Amino acid sequence: MKDDLYSFCVPCLFGLEGIVADELRKMDMPSVTAENGRVLFGGDLSAMARANLCLRSGERVLLRLGAFPAATFDQLFEGCRALPWEQWIPGEGAFPVKGHALDSALMSIPDCQKIVKKAVVERLRACYQTEWFPETGERYQIQFAIMKDRAELFLDTTGPGLHKRGYRPAGHPAPLRETLAAAICQIARYDGFRPLYDPMCGSGTLGIEGALLALGRAPGLSRRFDFEKWSTLPGGLCRSERARAMECIRPASEIAPIFSSDIDPASIRVSAENARRAGVTDLIRLEVKDACAMDFSALDPGTLLMNPPYGERLLDLEGARALLKSLGPKLLAADRVKKYIISSDTEFERLIGRPADKRRKLYNGMIQCNLFMYFRPARNAVRMDEHAARFPVKPRSGPQRSVR
Repeated sequence: MKDDLYSFCVPCLFGLEGIVADELRKMDMPSVTAENGRVLFGGDLSAMARANLCLRSGERVLLRLGAFPAATFDQLFEGCRALPWEQWIPGEGAFPVKGHALDSALMSIPDCQKIVKKAVVERLRACYQTEWFPETGERYQIQFAIMKDRAELFLDTTGPGLHKRGYRPAGHPAPLRETLAAAICQIARYDGFRPLYDPMCGSGTLGIEGALLALGRAPGLSRRFDFEKWSTLPGGLCRSERARAMECIRPASEIAPIFSSDIDPASIRVSAENARRAGVTDLIRLEVKDACAMDFSALDPGTLLMNPPYGERLLDLEGARALLKSLGPKLLAADRVKKYIISSDTEFERLIGRPADKRRKLYNGMIQCNLFMYFRPARNAVRMDEHAARFPVKPRSGPQRSVR
């Protein structure tokens, strides 16, 4: 079983498929294929453990058991019953069912859950020669996805999502998801050789994810995964992968300092505690500081990441936009610093005062945003009036929401 090859699926936030695929290829995973909202790959059980430990931008690792047509409940039942559930789920295991359906004849999620559950019970009943499953053991979470009358069945090997690194147990008024922060660090090609700046750090996620990336520290080293408790898997799977991941960590002395600051003292206290839990306190220099009072032009060459507030949970919309307008000239004057700023405000570039050199559409949950990238010197940049004439902006319909 350990050396057998399986198919896996990594769901991810929309816009991060390419990042996740690149991560998996760097792990030497075979058959990596990016699709909308997910990435598929192949491998053995060690590959499954490695992906759970080391993925920075994926949400979880699903073991793909099979796919089949499912335009009717009978097809769904028979397809599920034909899968080898007994290979994974022991007689005492708990196997809850959840899933989703899209553009399919079967759209009632509760009914689909009941059918899948019944089919798995029928399969296990025949294999274990029992009429009753107490489900008092470890969890083997079943997931289904039905799209265009085709069903896919999975076992969730992860448990709580991979963004649950373990360093941020306490809530924050407006957190940035860890997987998205890690993706932003990778898009910025941050490697730790030059300083990293986060002048609106909030709960410190961007700086902490940057530190973990620069160190080469696997983000899952401080947590456990559901598959580690599965009695049907060989022992020691994760132990060997953890040891392998530990060997890849760079010395902290090789990493340039990370400067994280915020105007709110409470946020700095939260950031300090989160950095301590993540084990990166020595890399991050925290300071209570107003970003509007900073001289960005005096910063040493490096990378600046920012997740500014803009009007839903922190400040009102008018105040948030005034903040961006005030910050714009200061940020754009910092020619020696590459700047990556995430926002869902469609007026962002006008407020900052210059069109981005490059932008990338990202999603924080279901909230559409853009990562605005500025890396050209101001003298070589396109002016805002030229940009507006060449690329007129169409207003986005519907209410706008903050990602901070």
